[in-house]
Amino acid sequence: MGEMVNCVRLKTEAEGLDRQPYPGELGKRVLDNVSKEGWQQWLKHQTMLINEYRLSPMDPKARTFLEEQMEKFFFGEGAEAPPDFKPE
Repeated sequence: MGEMVNCVRLKTEAEGLDRQPYPGELGKRVLDNVSKEGWQQWLKHQTMLINEYRLSPMDPKARTFLEEQMEKFFFGEGAEAPPDFKPE
């Protein structure tokens, strides 16, 4: 069981991640400030971005875009859905 964190996404104390989910400083910030539930919300959002924009995780530009979106999702004004996205 992960430690409790004040999740920046849920705006409440919740169970934290067991390990750093992303490399570097951003990954450390996520580990310290995002709960398991908040991370699952990001993974769902990231999947939508990959599908809607037809991104390849192997493409460095796509990885940079996703990292910027992750930063916004957790620590910025919040990530937005693509303009033509229509949830099911």
